[in-house]
Order: sequence, then C-alpha cells, then structure tokens
Amino acid sequence: MNIVYEGKNAGKKVRTHYRGTLNDGSVFDSSYDRNEPLEFICGVGSMIEGFDKAVANMEVGEKVSVHLMPEEAYGERDEELVMTVPIAQVPGAEELEIGNQVLLTNPAGMQFPVTVVDKTETDITFDANHELAGQELNFEIELLSVEDAEE
Repeated sequence: MNIVYEGKNAGKKVRTHYRGTLNDGSVFDSSYDRNEPLEFICGVGSMIEGFDKAVANMEVGEKVSVHLMPEEAYGERDEELVMTVPIAQVPGAEELEIGNQVLLTNPAGMQFPVTVVDKTETDITFDANHELAGQELNFEIELLSVEDAEE
C-alpha cells in the first residue's frame, strides 16, 4: 500500500459521514442525506487531497469543518479538457443534449466522464473537467470508525 498522506489514520480503513457545501451554502453532496457513510483507505490518495488530509489525524467521534481551495479538491478548471468534435465522429452523439453526462473512450481504451456543454448541427462540445473543478469546497466531516485495512 502506497501512503501518500501521513497521519495516524493513514493506511487504515476509515468510515466517515460528511456534508459538502459550496461557499454560497448550497449542499453538493451529503452522506448523511443518503444515510450511507463513506468508507475508504485513508492516506493513499483515493480521496480528494484536503478531505484525505483532514481525516488522517482525526479521532473517532470527532467532527471537523474544513475549507478547501480548488487545488486541494478537484483542481482548477482546465480549458484544454473542453473539446469540440464533429458529431459524425461520435456514435450516438445526435441523440445527446446539453447537460448529458456520458463516458468517452480515449485512444488507450480508458473511459472518462464528460458533460455535453454545446451542440450545433455539425459539432458537439464535451467538457471533461470535474463539475466541481475550480470551486472552493467546505466539508463537515465526522469520523465514525478506524480499523486496520486488509492488504
């Protein structure tokens, strides 16, 4: 297991509840609302950096509030991840509408999510930025449990 972030919980399986909000107070995600805690291996880079680092030194039962800048969350928007291609080159593109989210496949065969952001009679524009890229995020995090991870 490759530990990316240090802390007493690094390399351990943690369970958290959280509420994520934007600076205007709107909730973009909440494990409380789903009544489904988030479980992950802390410190291995599977979560956004700021969330992972916040949990790395928490005590079970502790609640913290963190404010993350874009570079600690989903990164800044990258306009190079916005691409316009001829509709004829994308099977099924004629059926897509602005706002649809789809998976495209890169030349290496890996799939990646994109959102349709524009469409003309001949071209379609996809945005591969995460929908929260460029946003400052706020999290209320509650650490529910910590246990050794299975290797």
